[in-house]
Amino acid sequence: MTHPPKRRCVLVCQYRSCLRNHSAEVLAAFQASVPAGVFASGSECMGQCASGATVRVMPDNLWYCRVEPKDVAAIVEQHLCADQPIESLLHPRFHPPAESL
Repeated sequence: MTHPPKRRCVLVCQYRSCLRNHSAEVLAAFQASVPAGVFASGSECMGQCASGATVRVMPDNLWYCRVEPKDVAAIVEQHLCADQPIESLLHPRFHPPAESL
């Protein structure tokens, strides 16, 4: 049985460093593909300039780094629809790998 996606907000940094790393395209891909109940929006600088394009999913408080437009479909399908965050894209500053704990 499939449940509807949780209400979430996907924030995509639209500041200088992230823009150089194609965050405008990442935001456009999210806006074109998020399921009902999920809002995708650009944000101001999130302070992760060396890790762009930066994406934050709220209220989950999950941070993705170095997101490329090609990654958006997987984030939508796996995280937003199936509640399975994509470990390989999680920002290590906020979500350290289990083996490093």
